[in-house]
Amino acid sequence: MITDPKNGAPQPPQPKQQQDMPGETGKMTPKPDHGEESYKGSGRLAGRAAIITGADSGIGRAVAIAFAREGADVLISYYSEHEDAKETARWVEQAGRKAVVVAGDIKEESHCKELVARAQQEFGKLDILVNNAAHQATFEKIEDISAEEWDVTFRTNLYSQFYLCKAAVPVMKPGSSIINTSSINAKNPSPTLLAYATTKGAIANFTAGLAGLVAERGIRVNAVAPGPIWTPLIPSTMPPEKVESFGQNTPLGRAGQPVELAPAYVMLASVESSYITGAVIPVTGGRPML
Repeated sequence: MITDPKNGAPQPPQPKQQQDMPGETGKMTPKPDHGEESYKGSGRLAGRAAIITGADSGIGRAVAIAFAREGADVLISYYSEHEDAKETARWVEQAGRKAVVVAGDIKEESHCKELVARAQQEFGKLDILVNNAAHQATFEKIEDISAEEWDVTFRTNLYSQFYLCKAAVPVMKPGSSIINTSSINAKNPSPTLLAYATTKGAIANFTAGLAGLVAERGIRVNAVAPGPIWTPLIPSTMPPEKVESFGQNTPLGRAGQPVELAPAYVMLASVESSYITGAVIPVTGGRPML
């Protein structure tokens, strides 16, 4: 059924709301759509094994559901949101695939190595790595950004991708895929998200460079650049008045739902994108990546 993209999901204003970081899916109004009832798989990732960071909620959960319904087993990497991670695992298992749930801090290289080792132990291989976990916080003045905050943002968003890729590439076979999550902020940075936006620009550059570095091994590296997406990150890192209008500044006039990102990740993980590497795919509701 064809639907109008402007009306295909809830439109602003959202109810004013605020949560403690990193936020919980169950406390959000309206509830995000991760494709629980709508995503239909067709075996495009049959027999594959994937790690997805930040897979407890938001984009990560949507990608986990989609990958499972396309036939992949999934290691669900997350920080400390245990109930959300269990819910993601339930949907993966409901799709008939194996779900492995691993909590821990991806800011630490040792944990990133453990994730890759665990995937090999549980699945016997690693075909897909999705670097999706992120930290962001809003600041009105640069003086308000502490050195500790800057470090946490870079270690969570950027260092973790380096650590995971460094551990994953040696065990990946030709045909494997790495997919990083960048952002529209890579090209159109929000001033109040200075640290976050800076990391997202670096991720786009890291993606292009790594793609060239590992091409001879037959491993593809790409990124997805989301626009404003309705996830727990929003009410837990933005003031209520910005939450209320979130997504209104797009040509489609609304925030995206996590399920609307999943097809881009599936495409980049599948053989259908065998000639795509070093690319950044924008999913932004019409906001240009200039």
